Amino acid sequence: METTRNPVGGADHPQPPGLTWSQWKMILIASLGGSLEFFDFIVYGFFAHHIAAQFFPNASSLISMLATFSVLAIGYVIRPLGGIVLSSCGDRYGRRPVFLGSIIVVTTATICLGLLPNYQSWGMTASILLIVLRMLQGFCVGGEMPGAITYAVEAAPHRAGLAAGIIICAVNMGVLLATFVNLGIQTYLSGADAAAYGWRIAFLFGGVCGIVSYWMRRNLDESPEFKEMHGAVVKQPFRETLRRHGKAVAMGALTVAVMAGVNGILYGHMPAYLVQQLHYAPRSAAIAQNAYLIVSSFGLLAAGWFGDKIPRRYLLRTSAALLILLSYPFYQALVNHTVDPVVLFVLAGVVFSLASGTWASVLADQFPVQIRFSGIALAYNLSVVVFSGFAPLLATLLIRQTGSLAAPAYYVMGASAVALLASYALPMGRFAAESTPQGNRLSGELLR
Repeated sequence: METTRNPVGGADHPQPPGLTWSQWKMILIASLGGSLEFFDFIVYGFFAHHIAAQFFPNASSLISMLATFSVLAIGYVIRPLGGIVLSSCGDRYGRRPVFLGSIIVVTTATICLGLLPNYQSWGMTASILLIVLRMLQGFCVGGEMPGAITYAVEAAPHRAGLAAGIIICAVNMGVLLATFVNLGIQTYLSGADAAAYGWRIAFLFGGVCGIVSYWMRRNLDESPEFKEMHGAVVKQPFRETLRRHGKAVAMGALTVAVMAGVNGILYGHMPAYLVQQLHYAPRSAAIAQNAYLIVSSFGLLAAGWFGDKIPRRYLLRTSAALLILLSYPFYQALVNHTVDPVVLFVLAGVVFSLASGTWASVLADQFPVQIRFSGIALAYNLSVVVFSGFAPLLATLLIRQTGSLAAPAYYVMGASAVALLASYALPMGRFAAESTPQGNRLSGELLR
């Protein structure tokens, strides 16, 4: 055992040299739901133009796309409610029941999306059901990612940065899987077949992944730190979070705007944007985004590891500052086809990985174990709704209003600037070293 100084919590404590096999297993299983969440998210983005044609037919393709992106936004608007309900249950009754319940509902909704008849068959009923299913997904995943982060940092509290980085890396793997599914559909199906039923194959595949996730999660043990509380839970976690930790929630939501804004653009807007408006070949666009995912996955793991050695917010700030400086040149190069898109996306992956590998642990540092799930869920979902859920819609509107195909860069720059400024107002992570019964008793005293 080595003793190091926690750069966030500021206290000396014993620190193991790495994660044990048991910790690896717990963290990887916890990450499965987040992987499914982002698989569904990017699949929707990849096939947004096909979904628009089948559920929101309109003479104007732009109006159809706006309607489809609005459904995506609606799914995110419901997230805070789902986050409040599910995280409150998680802080009162345990992380495990929430994991199991949410994966069942999300998997069912995903399969139903793949089987849903289109507008030509069911008329407006089909459009309404699409909205309902996306809302149901949004409600459940509002607690999924915060729950996975909470569970991971509690499973390996002395390696919280790396543990949270593994959760986000697994999410990237879900996205990478979605891009491979998209690549396969584009390669082996004609354009007409992909529009008719190829996108359904992608959603049904996601449903199968959800079934596998549930099968693996069913034997998942409860979070070690939650068990250590021995029933000393907060009766009203949501109210307690707002009352005692309102500033941490607000500043946390703004600080992770860089994550929410960039992910909303990259996964919600970029796939259709590259093909439909910039006229890149679908295969070329998919290869560039796969390269980004691979590079950023390794980068965010490195950032998470470094985040256990140096203050995590410094890494996040560096990423936000670089995004402010480089977003517009990135978009200009994409629009003008002056740089190979693979090179551009690899560079973007390196820059963004500093933020994507640290935002989760930065949030987790702000809240004690008794209300950690609720605190992370509230801050995360507020940020996702404001900066991610509406990103594709706002990026489309920016292009329409300015007449510039590079206009989405302004959105990325704005979200990054918000994160950079808010990080300086974020309370110091008082609960980063809360890994022992003594630490849990301290957090309990702070709550009282």
